[in-house]
Amino acid sequence: MSKPTRRQFLATSSTAVIGSGLSASMVPNVHVHGREEIRVALVGCGGRGTGAVAQIFNTKGVTRLVAVADVFEQKAKNAVKNLTKHAEAKVDVPDERVFSGMDAFKKAIDSDCDLVVIATPPGFKPQQFEYAIQANKHVFMEKPVAVDAPGIRRVLAAVERSKQQQRMVAIGLQRRHEPKYVETMKRIHDGAIGDVILSRVYWNGGGIWYRDRKPGMTEMEFQCNNWYHFNWVCGDQIVEQHIHNLDVGCWAKNAYPVSCNGMGGGEQRMGGDRSKSQIFDHTFCEFTFADGSKMYSQGRHLRGGWNNVGEALHGTQGTAVPGGRIEGPNAWRFQGRSPGGHQQEQHDMIDALMQGQIYNEGEYGAHSTFCAILGREACYSGKVIKWDDLLERGRDLTPGIDTYTMDSVPPCVKGEDGNYPVPVPGKYNPYAS
Repeated sequence: MSKPTRRQFLATSSTAVIGSGLSASMVPNVHVHGREEIRVALVGCGGRGTGAVAQIFNTKGVTRLVAVADVFEQKAKNAVKNLTKHAEAKVDVPDERVFSGMDAFKKAIDSDCDLVVIATPPGFKPQQFEYAIQANKHVFMEKPVAVDAPGIRRVLAAVERSKQQQRMVAIGLQRRHEPKYVETMKRIHDGAIGDVILSRVYWNGGGIWYRDRKPGMTEMEFQCNNWYHFNWVCGDQIVEQHIHNLDVGCWAKNAYPVSCNGMGGGEQRMGGDRSKSQIFDHTFCEFTFADGSKMYSQGRHLRGGWNNVGEALHGTQGTAVPGGRIEGPNAWRFQGRSPGGHQQEQHDMIDALMQGQIYNEGEYGAHSTFCAILGREACYSGKVIKWDDLLERGRDLTPGIDTYTMDSVPPCVKGEDGNYPVPVPGKYNPYAS
């Protein structure tokens, strides 16, 4: 077999579904293993973006960073500097391929790259993912993938196109790549605890960062730099962080909820100062599946409170901790080695690409994100929200996002009282007008 060019190698791929707890459907390799370079563009140069690229460098694949993009020029430059320290031989990013600004992602994606790492705040991801797929690139996209129903619909449409083009779509829900989770889930799906009738999922932690406004910043610059505190950019804590645990609960069921009711608030966030942040500091959700089973969810940022990040499953024949333990008649404990999921997901992706195999995690990435959005809208509104209704009619938190610049007025602005608007349960409308 003659050796393909790098472009042929990455442009024509056999299809295989592997990893992520999914059943494998392997086909014979049709490429020369390990001989071609995978050229990477990074969109979003914060800690998770640079971390993902560093982890790509740690794989056995032949990889090289060729372009970076961020809305802030200094972040893009710092990413190149830090990744060069990590693996100088794998960084080839001259100044002309360091892009900044709201449209910087297009320039990085249009570079001579094969794989795009998208690690921007989730409000921006639908348009960036869509553009990458239109450019026929493979994609690794961090979770969550959107903040609202229109964004989810946009992502799902691009996922369908990626399948037609046989493009890799990997999503940063890394628990699906951790051996201890994968093995536990396999046993659960094989009936080790019977039917799963209740899940309890938690992301209760101490809090998050806040970045003060710098002199001369436009409102858009401030909110992009302080993105975790604005719903249109981050989707609130339940979407940005708690998605991991919600994803595990849905993975155990091999299903997504049909409805949700919830409650929450933000009395202690930033000491109650709503001139700095609009997101909640606690949520509680009751998700209902089609078979009547439930998933209870707690998400919280509270210093000095009970912290717990994890999941527990209750079945008709036992219980399970998805991270490696089953109790009951089929008691079992994971004994093997389970590397961290952030690194393992990159091992899996790069190994598959080097062998010419493709898998696509886009659908469950979008659906698990939407599960978190469903929970948020239930908590914000204080009403029972149905999955199908919200997916069809959910409000748009990022209207006109394709035209945003750093001088644009953000979707969220302060009121006359100097505070950002906060959803009020019982009054908030989760649907488009």
